[in-house]
Amino acid sequence: MEPVTTNAWSKLNAFTDARVGLGRAGVSVPTKHLLAFQLAHAQAIDAVHTPLDVSDLSRHLIDQDWAPRCAPLQLHSRATDRASYLQRPDFGRLLDPASADQLDAHNADNPQGYDLAIAVVDGLSALAVKQNTLPFLTALFELLPLSHNDDAALAEETPSDAKKPWTLAPICLVEQGRVAIGDDICQRLNAKCVLVLVGERPGLSSPDSLGLYLTWEGKVGHTDAYRNCISNVRPAGLKYQEAARKAYYLLTEARKLQLSGVRLKDRSDDELVLDNKETTNFLVSK
Repeated sequence: MEPVTTNAWSKLNAFTDARVGLGRAGVSVPTKHLLAFQLAHAQAIDAVHTPLDVSDLSRHLIDQDWAPRCAPLQLHSRATDRASYLQRPDFGRLLDPASADQLDAHNADNPQGYDLAIAVVDGLSALAVKQNTLPFLTALFELLPLSHNDDAALAEETPSDAKKPWTLAPICLVEQGRVAIGDDICQRLNAKCVLVLVGERPGLSSPDSLGLYLTWEGKVGHTDAYRNCISNVRPAGLKYQEAARKAYYLLTEARKLQLSGVRLKDRSDDELVLDNKETTNFLVSK
């Protein structure tokens, strides 16, 4: 058995999940690192192919204090199974006829529409959705004021500012869906804004990464230019409270400006905006 030759670059592993300075055993990677790589690869495959337990997630959502009064709506894309989902991305962007009819019927019974629709989509990692959806939404609704539809008239009289309550549509749980399916949901629910929570493509160090996509007045056919993205939401990535703060900022700005996407800049980390300090040109001395 060849002895393991260490690599001085291995100290960088304290700062990154990247595989840096693994050393060698002869001309090969040390066995423990090879096995760890194979495990990460298997976890990524499992994340893609493991189905989302929609019923279990729905039960947990119903129990939340902030949840809408009606149960989550369980929907499906036009991709009938995982194989068609992976081979035909366009099928994952639209609801199947039964789900479309379900939302159309709901909209007929609730013609007033909503301020915000939330679509929880399995995407390419059901694991990410299972682990991160509830903690993120809980953190978000600690910041975002909500009102029920029977309070809609009162909400209309509230000044248009950051504290104006949002009417929340029934949460939509989507199987075999992609990001753009949120536009179909937003349009059919007559919602002003949609926030899509989707399992991101798993990497070899992150099989559980959740992505957030916000679109103002989502409509079928919108491109990514109409969306704002917050990526890598998970305990080992962007923490729930930080992701919720960014999402709250974008939602508030989207409603104020009536837009999203490339025209809506994420300045949530800009102290000049958050603290409302006077902006100055650093090239001009005082």
